[in-house]
Amino acid sequence: MGIEDYGGGQGPQPDVLVVTTNDIPGFRVEQVIGEVFGLTVRSRHLGSQIGAGLKSLVGGELKGLTKTLVETRNQAMERLVDQARARGANAVLAFRFDVSEAADVGTEVCAYGTAVVLARE
Repeated sequence: MGIEDYGGGQGPQPDVLVVTTNDIPGFRVEQVIGEVFGLTVRSRHLGSQIGAGLKSLVGGELKGLTKTLVETRNQAMERLVDQARARGANAVLAFRFDVSEAADVGTEVCAYGTAVVLARE
């Protein structure tokens, strides 16, 4: 697996900018639309679980689970962006992830933030 398999985020010119900060230099918030989120729940692949169990005996990274989590976070972020776009936002401020177990059958990943309309200063 190459480095591209372990990353996420947006491309170079997104139509909805997503940042972890509360503001963006050179822009002002014209309108606060409100909270937006993207949610997904993924079950673990049986092969990954078996491989993870074996790997835990000797130590090291659980690459199958890492790749699954990256894909899951990217899907949650895509859903967040889709929701922000549908509500008329061109940015999401204070972006965060929340990850938890979902009823012992999978992992729940929620991407959330505040949808806003930005304008250049």
